[in-house]
Amino acid sequence: MEIRCERETRNKYAIQAAIDRCPESGGTVIVPEGIWESGPLHLKSNLKLYLEKGCEIRFSQTMEDYLPPVFTRWEGVECYNYSPFIYAKDCHNITIAGPGKLNGQGEAWWPWKKLQQQAANQLCRAESADIPPKKRVFGTREAALRPSFLQIIRCKNVNLFDFTIINGPQWTIHPVYCKEVTARGLTILTEGPNTDGFNPDSCEHVLIENCTFQTGDDCIAVNSGLNEDGWRVNRPCRYVEIRNCLFLGGHAAVAIGSGMSGGVENIWVHHCIMKNVERGIRIKSMQGRGGYVKNVQFDHIKARNIQEEVIQVSMNYGSSTAVPVSATVPKFSDLNFSYITSENAKVGISLCGLPESPIRHIHFSNIEMKNCKKSFESEYTE
Repeated sequence: MEIRCERETRNKYAIQAAIDRCPESGGTVIVPEGIWESGPLHLKSNLKLYLEKGCEIRFSQTMEDYLPPVFTRWEGVECYNYSPFIYAKDCHNITIAGPGKLNGQGEAWWPWKKLQQQAANQLCRAESADIPPKKRVFGTREAALRPSFLQIIRCKNVNLFDFTIINGPQWTIHPVYCKEVTARGLTILTEGPNTDGFNPDSCEHVLIENCTFQTGDDCIAVNSGLNEDGWRVNRPCRYVEIRNCLFLGGHAAVAIGSGMSGGVENIWVHHCIMKNVERGIRIKSMQGRGGYVKNVQFDHIKARNIQEEVIQVSMNYGSSTAVPVSATVPKFSDLNFSYITSENAKVGISLCGLPESPIRHIHFSNIEMKNCKKSFESEYTE
C-alpha cells in the first residue's frame, strides 16, 4: 500500500494520519516536496517513510505536542519522558529514506540544558535508590529533560538512507536495544548542546557508512547504559561497523562512552576522514561506570586539524551529567589502532587508566602524526 501525503491536508497531524492508515502488513508513506509542519511521528512495523527531494518536515516547537510520556532511555537510563520526534518501539522492518530533510527546530529546547540538573540527578540515581523505570516519569517543563530526535527502541531491521537531519533537541539518531540497523548516506548537522549525531545504545549489528557529520557534541557515540541502570539492563553494544564516513566538526568524531556500563565490544571503525573536530577518536569512561570496552579496531583513519587529542583513551572523563554514586571501575582491553595519519593536533595519543584498573592490551601500528605539540602521553597503562 502506498499513501501520498496531500498538500491540502498539510497540518501537523497529516503525516501521522498517513502512517496510521498503513496496514500492519506493510506500506509506504510518501512526503512530497514542500514544507510540512509536524508533531511527533510514531512509526509501525513494515513501514517505509519516503522523503522526496525538496521535502522538509519541521517538527513542532510546542513541548506539549510530545506528550503523553513514552518509554525511553535518557542518557543511558530508562524512564518515561517526552516522546522523541520520530519514535518506534517493538517494531521490525522500518525504513526512512529519500533526499528530503528532517528539521527538528531544536533551538526551542536547547536552553533546557541549564535547567535539567535536578531531574538528571534524580534519574541517574534512580536505580541505586530502588526506583523502578515505571515510576521514573518526567515529561514536564520543570524537569527539562530533552528528548532524542529519532529514537527506535527494541526494533529489528531498521534502515536509514540518504536524508538530511538537522538540529534536534538533544541526541539526534538514537537506536536502543535494536538489532540490524543500517544507516547509509545520511547528513547530520546539529548545533545545540548534547546534539550527538548517532548514538547506538545497547544495539547489535549496526552499520554506519558513507555519512557526513557536523555536530554540537560527539558525531558518533557508542553507548550501553549508565551506571547502575546499565548494569541492571546488562545489554552490551556490539558488532558495530563505521566506515567511509566524513566528520567535519564536533566534540569527538567517534567516541565510545562515557555511558558504557553494559559493555561495548567488537567495534570496527575504518576508512574515515576527521577534520576540525575537538578530538578524533575518544574512548572515555570514569570511576563509577563499571562495564567494559574490548575488542575495538580503528584503522585507515585520516585526521587533520584536531583541536585536542587525535586518539584519547581515558578513564578520567570529567563531564558526566551526574556524578556516579559508586566507585565501580570500568575495564578497557584489546584496543587496536593501525594505519592512522594526522596533521596538526595538540596531542597525538593520550592514554589514562586508573590505578586499580589500568588500560590493558592496547596496540598501535603504522601511526603517523605530523605537527603535534605533544606526541604521546600515558598513565596507568599496561
